[in-house]
Amino acid sequence: MPDEAFIRTRESYDAEGHRRELKYPEVPEPLEVGTYDNHTHLEIADGENPMHYLEHLELATQAGMLGAVQVGVTLESSRWSAAVAAKEPRLLAAVAIHPNEAPEYGSKAKLDEALAEIASLAALPRVRAVGETGLDFFRTEGEAALELQQYSFEEHIRIAKENNIALQIHDREAHDQVVATLKRVGAPEKVVFHCYSGETDLAEICIKNGWYMSFAGNITIKRNQHLRDSLKMAPPELIMVETDAPFLTPEPFRGRPNSPYLVPITVRFMADQRGVRVNEMATQLTLNTERVYGSWAEGL
Repeated sequence: MPDEAFIRTRESYDAEGHRRELKYPEVPEPLEVGTYDNHTHLEIADGENPMHYLEHLELATQAGMLGAVQVGVTLESSRWSAAVAAKEPRLLAAVAIHPNEAPEYGSKAKLDEALAEIASLAALPRVRAVGETGLDFFRTEGEAALELQQYSFEEHIRIAKENNIALQIHDREAHDQVVATLKRVGAPEKVVFHCYSGETDLAEICIKNGWYMSFAGNITIKRNQHLRDSLKMAPPELIMVETDAPFLTPEPFRGRPNSPYLVPITVRFMADQRGVRVNEMATQLTLNTERVYGSWAEGL
């Protein structure tokens, strides 16, 4: 059973250091054709009235959502993700040591101990992805730290391939090195660029290699034309949608807490950008997500 006490509140502060009382948006118009949030962090409670993960899921059901992938970023959150997915039919799990967390272990020996547990969790029937893993050149600095991050990424790739499950990639200001690593060590069969953040040249690489591009609420932000351009050029079978909740809330609710129940906003925006009907977009997203992660009904 998951440890309910693990769910933690993320406190947000304004520029003057005052805690911001953030309120969740209202539930949007439900989707007629349900789909999935393929990347969320329900262990992180946020907002003026932080919600339990079951409250998030109930609101998502009201919004026409079919389920979500609960993603671990530490050993603790990966354990929790695997445990809650084992009992909750609307959740599958992804497990990993986040790229920014890997250098905190200080040595390969200590990191290997954590990776061994990630490998054990990855073998569980309701764990369908290794992630989020990858490279982050925005927050991680220093040769030794970057070496551990690179080592961790390659080990996560190995674990995904050994278990024949998807790889969810965190790629921040590291596009070239992420791609180079995948090509050098050999990518798993199913690769998802979580919160796709590249220009159209990265989209071309993803298309060529059959890698999935998962778009979050930041695609709705005016300055992110490169994300919209990448979405438009992607073949329909390589598109996915996510929240990265409680982060990356779509417009017009940017700055407020995110949740899987807000996915319909992003789905409708994506459909408009590609010039297709919302039901067509949702159907394609559902097919793609189930192709990557399998059935939500199996493994309980």
